[in-house]
Amino acid sequence: MLHHVSIGVADVARAAQFYDRVLQELGFKRVFEVLPYGIGYGDKQPAFWVQLPHNQQTAAVGNGAHVAFNAASEEMIRAFHRAALEAGGTDDGAPGPRPDYGPDYFGAFVRDLDGNKIEAVLVRMPAAAKKKATRKARKKTSAKKAKSAKRAGGAKKKAARGKKRGKRG
Repeated sequence: MLHHVSIGVADVARAAQFYDRVLQELGFKRVFEVLPYGIGYGDKQPAFWVQLPHNQQTAAVGNGAHVAFNAASEEMIRAFHRAALEAGGTDDGAPGPRPDYGPDYFGAFVRDLDGNKIEAVLVRMPAAAKKKATRKARKKTSAKKAKSAKRAGGAKKKAARGKKRGKRG
C-alpha cells in the first residue's frame, strides 16, 4: 500500500548515526542517500526516509503520528529498544504486550533524537485467522486447478473432434 514514509530531522548525519544503529536490529539498512538532504532505509528499496524538511523550515514532530516497523521476534523488539536508548533516544513505551491493540500485539516505542515517535512491533496472527487464511488459499488453489482442468478437458475434446473429422474426410 505505501511506497515510503518520511520524517523530518534537524541534522541528517546525526539522525543517520541513530537510525543506522537502531534499524539494523530489525534487519533494515541504509540503502539510498542524497546527502546532505536525506537517507532512505529498507531491505532493498528505501521505504523509510529521514530528511531535512523540503520547505527548509525547522523539523517538527507530528502530534499523534508515529512509524511502526515490523519485527520478526520479541527479541528483535527488545534489541531495537535497547539500541535506541543507547543511541540517545528516549523511552516512550518499554517492550511488552499491548493488549489494548489486540491480544497478539507486542511492541516497543521510542522517540528519536528529534522527538519523532517510532515503534517496533510483532503481531502474531491468531490460530483461527491462520486456519481461515489457509482454508481460503486452498479454496482459491482448488478453484484455479478446476478451471485449468476444465480448460484442458475442453482442449482434449476439441482435439479428438478434429481427429475424427480428419478420419472422415
